[in-house]
Amino acid sequence: MRRQSRELSLQILFQTEFAPQMNLKDLSSVFEKTFDHSVMEYTMTVVEGVKANSERIDTKISAASAHWKIDRMASVDRNILRIAVYEMIFAKETLEPKIVINEAIEIAKIFGTQESSAFVNGLLDQILRNEK
Repeated sequence: MRRQSRELSLQILFQTEFAPQMNLKDLSSVFEKTFDHSVMEYTMTVVEGVKANSERIDTKISAASAHWKIDRMASVDRNILRIAVYEMIFAKETLEPKIVINEAIEIAKIFGTQESSAFVNGLLDQILRNEK
């Protein structure tokens, strides 16, 4: 269930990055017919949490990424990182970092490029080290 929510969150965040005028409620209503309530509920928690904490999340990503400016990262990678940072640091119910990182890597393998999973893994590990 959480994997589906993360994948759907990625798709929504990706879409709203290219069309910021899109209303989240309208976009989520498209998916409500396909996914059950619990998937949609966690998806919207993640999407709204990422959006509400976007500046702080991007600051954490930027601090861990010495060689990549956040706006130069692939959109898929950037949004996978945002979801993972939200879940590890900013969510009301923060999750075990190893689980979040593993999920982010697996999603990067599905939606990203060949290099995405290693890129996401390296940055999330650095973000975690910066938090300690």
